[in-house]
Amino acid sequence: MSRARSESALWRPSADRVSNAALTRFAAPLGFTPPDYAALHAWSVADRGAFWRQVWDFCDVVGELGDGPSLTQGERFPGSRWFPDAKLNFAENLLRRQDDAEALVSVLETGERRGMSFRQLAQATAAFRQTLVDCGVAPGDRVAGWLPNVSETVVAMLATSSLGAVWSSCSPDFGTEGALDRFGQIGPKVLIACDGYHYGGKTFSVRERARRVRDAVPSIRHLLWVSVLGEEEDAVAQALARHPNARLRFTARAFDDPLYILYSSGTTGKPKCIVHGIGGTLLQHLKEHRLHCDLGRGDTLFYFTTCGWMMWNWLVSGLATGCRLVLYDGSPFHPSAAALVDLAEREAVNVFGVSAKYLSAIEKAGVAPRRSHRLAALRSVLSTGSPLSHEAFRHVYRDIKADVALASISGGTDLISCFALGCPWLPVFAGELQCAGLGMAVDVFDPAGAPLESGKGELVCTKSFPSAPLGFWDDADGARYRNAYFAKYDGAWAQGDFAERTEHGGFIVHGRSDATLNPGGVRIGTAEIYRQVEALNDVVDCVAIGQEWEGDTRVVLFVVLRDGVKLDHALRKRIRDRIRDHASPRHAPDVIASVPDVPRTLSGKVTELAVRDVIHGREPGNTAALANPQALDAFRAWASGS
Repeated sequence: MSRARSESALWRPSADRVSNAALTRFAAPLGFTPPDYAALHAWSVADRGAFWRQVWDFCDVVGELGDGPSLTQGERFPGSRWFPDAKLNFAENLLRRQDDAEALVSVLETGERRGMSFRQLAQATAAFRQTLVDCGVAPGDRVAGWLPNVSETVVAMLATSSLGAVWSSCSPDFGTEGALDRFGQIGPKVLIACDGYHYGGKTFSVRERARRVRDAVPSIRHLLWVSVLGEEEDAVAQALARHPNARLRFTARAFDDPLYILYSSGTTGKPKCIVHGIGGTLLQHLKEHRLHCDLGRGDTLFYFTTCGWMMWNWLVSGLATGCRLVLYDGSPFHPSAAALVDLAEREAVNVFGVSAKYLSAIEKAGVAPRRSHRLAALRSVLSTGSPLSHEAFRHVYRDIKADVALASISGGTDLISCFALGCPWLPVFAGELQCAGLGMAVDVFDPAGAPLESGKGELVCTKSFPSAPLGFWDDADGARYRNAYFAKYDGAWAQGDFAERTEHGGFIVHGRSDATLNPGGVRIGTAEIYRQVEALNDVVDCVAIGQEWEGDTRVVLFVVLRDGVKLDHALRKRIRDRIRDHASPRHAPDVIASVPDVPRTLSGKVTELAVRDVIHGREPGNTAALANPQALDAFRAWASGS
């Protein structure tokens, strides 16, 4: 049986693009040349210490390496230590450029646009740093941001990290309970909240929720405001007024000192507080931005994200390359389905990042930028959040831009980066993630822990990498951390994705392995079903789960239909036929039912496990982690009558 096969390439990089890529300049002194990415990757995994030292040097990391080795206890995973003698500061690396070129563009869905130069960003960071010092913030203290994706949020994070303190954020659409579940665990000294935000043409206040969180968390000594609605005094503006001549200082910290605390989705209980280190985050993001995304000075990077998703942290690290960032806060479909494409055109975005769900949604909305917009600057489209279907790949080349590098990327909050992503040397094939990331020993295991050359299995990483978490907050013996990633296979990180290798050296992700369907004992990835259903214009969203039924598992598919469409016998047959003909008869659902909405996490991911719990009469662990917990009511009603 061969590895997964696909059609001919949808796109190939030009010779000029390959020769001018940063990856080519990085690889040449090491003796590797395009298009032999496989050889470069093999070396990067075999000699990880040398590889990551080369990344440090090539990307001109600001800091002291020290005299020690790059990697100690390298065969232990977890347990390896990276650059144990190094000292650096995260903010210093993001603020190395201090000129009058535009660094940040902050855009609200209302149309308000504000630009900030690199010099202004450094001045604002210095001033706000002094505000945090006045609040008693010291290295290792936590600062929590309950904020939208605006320039003040970037300033607050940079000021926090310049002090050697720890930043943690969530987006303002989190409810009080969701914010408490996160910030209540980590004991922040300062809470920075917005007075409100705009979404979908509506305005929402956060003030009372922020005050309730402040009062409920004893460690919070100060509540500072970022003013979006003009209802509170803006702390960043106040800092600039009070400290106009503040000097920008950076506190050097160890490579493995904490930088960020991120959170798991929390759909099965309180979210895990995942602690990420300064050096590992910086090196991994520099590698991905410079070598995989080919970002540098003069480029413009955009990713549609909120501050509750790791892609915000990934986006902001783009400053370390000297590129310009475009920040957007609001609905991606307001005032029209083309809102983000309009933004990409206006701001001459070079690297445009969105979710797979977004690409599917604009296709169904009839948005075809290739015919309606001038996207001359656009050279790369990134997609994450869920597997990108074959059809969505074709949609990008047919309706967005023919000459663009499309990279479906996959990783997670757990590693604050990617296991598999794009490569400037390689062609793009429908449905495939182009390659494993450099330095990442990615493999696919069968249930017994043996590597699979072909077929579907568990996506794993068999060797340590710098951006692996330092651990979980308040997990002194590391038991919860080890159980989360290493309980399934001894010494190998199990990512929780159901995947397979391809003949091109890439990967196909078929969905979450904990949501894998098992009718008749055959494992089926939900993404394989979603791919077919998304091709039907009458269906706007769906979720598939396995229901325990008569001693086996039956596949139940719930669909959200376009307005005016009814789920009759003909449509059910069309859905089943599409799945049966294009996937397999085993993928065809036993039951198809209509629901008004599909539950998603606050970062936009479908929550199959919450639906599965409800269908089986169990309450989901933590509905505060859902953006729309009321959507579960329809599944409860269906289960009671099924």
